[in-house]
Amino acid sequence: MRKFLLSLTLLAMVNGHLAAQEAEPVQFAKPLAQLELQDGDSIVFLGDSITHQRLYTQYVEDYFYTRFPEMRLKIHNSGVGGARAWDALQRFDDDVAAYKPKYVTVLLGMNDGTYVPYHDETFQTYRQDMINVVDRIQDIGATPILMTPTMFDARAARLNPRRKRDPDATALYNSVLAYYGTWCQEIATERGLGFVDMWSPLNQITFNQRKTDPNFTLIADAVHPGAAGQVVMATAMIDNLGLPRRVSNIKISKAANGDWAAKVTGGEITEIKETEDGISFHWEADSLPWVLPEEAAEGVKLTRLGHRLSGEMLEVHGLNPGKYDLLIDGQKVGTYDSTALGRHIELQGNAKTPQYQQALAVAMKNKERNETVIGELRKEWLGFQRYARTRRSAEAAPDNEQLQKQLKVQEAGVEGIVERSAKLTADATALEDEIFEMNTPPKREYVLKLAN
Repeated sequence: MRKFLLSLTLLAMVNGHLAAQEAEPVQFAKPLAQLELQDGDSIVFLGDSITHQRLYTQYVEDYFYTRFPEMRLKIHNSGVGGARAWDALQRFDDDVAAYKPKYVTVLLGMNDGTYVPYHDETFQTYRQDMINVVDRIQDIGATPILMTPTMFDARAARLNPRRKRDPDATALYNSVLAYYGTWCQEIATERGLGFVDMWSPLNQITFNQRKTDPNFTLIADAVHPGAAGQVVMATAMIDNLGLPRRVSNIKISKAANGDWAAKVTGGEITEIKETEDGISFHWEADSLPWVLPEEAAEGVKLTRLGHRLSGEMLEVHGLNPGKYDLLIDGQKVGTYDSTALGRHIELQGNAKTPQYQQALAVAMKNKERNETVIGELRKEWLGFQRYARTRRSAEAAPDNEQLQKQLKVQEAGVEGIVERSAKLTADATALEDEIFEMNTPPKREYVLKLAN
């Protein structure tokens, strides 16, 4: 009887312990909600040829330069044409870790899928190599931001008669990339990493535009988005990484006693004065609008970049009815009805404003930086990628004399690459110094006066 009672007691204790374990809530990781940035932080954009194009990266840089003019971030493009996740691992120490990043964005997968219908062994290779990439990033104390592979445009591929593709691969490859991207999202969710969905906005905008233009594409060669598509990618990053969406908001109103007052965000307003035919004030903004080079104009329009992510609002109540000219630093930038001013006007896309022109000058200097020294830097690492692949082949076939000779030639070509990369990085920093001499908004005078 005692043994029986003891057994019951032990059983109750075990069941109670199991019940307690079951009652404990599971602690899941939280995916990164937003970037936490401060002066001196480093960001690396790791990827393949779509990163090597230096467009979406350039546009995101433009955002940082204009939205945070007082914050000096260290931004490095680590894209190489044709790269797969394995290739990224070969250059990781000198092309990623050396820049001591706080965040590393990862855009890989387009080449890893090998442009064929889904093949499990191919995916498993990508999966393991990507896990290795994520592990390496976390090992250096950085946070990975996984990004879905971009869109493969099957229709654009069919419209290109110069390149013959397998019909099944053409029809199915975009779905393969969707699968890869969903896996990336799952890893980001499980590990509490950053995540950016590049695939969905590219596909959705393309689908919507084809309702009126069946030949529309953002990706003329089916793989590499043009400037407009790269704007879509850049805005996806701002959308998904919790970055500030508005430049400024100025609301001015006239009180019953005749005094003018203002509520503002994104800057400081001073010296509001009533004039004979309107008002004037001084405005010192914290940031500039997000302005991109002219070739990106279609993407700006398609994404409504200005309204969604760069709003520069001016709202004025209490003006006498009529039309008013708006002058900024003496430059007429537009004529607006008092009713429209009472609702609010948006200035971020007005190319006549001095702040727009200032932001455009920043974008053009950054374009120069990317098209010259950053382009040369990426060529260096493209040569290294060829060498790393040849080295792997030569190690697998030590008796292949042709491969061994090729390896020696390429070894000579990559000798000194770290030193050359450091020199090019320094040259890029010098051009960036010029950007930081032109990206701070000055105090500007705004005048609203009745139009003639």
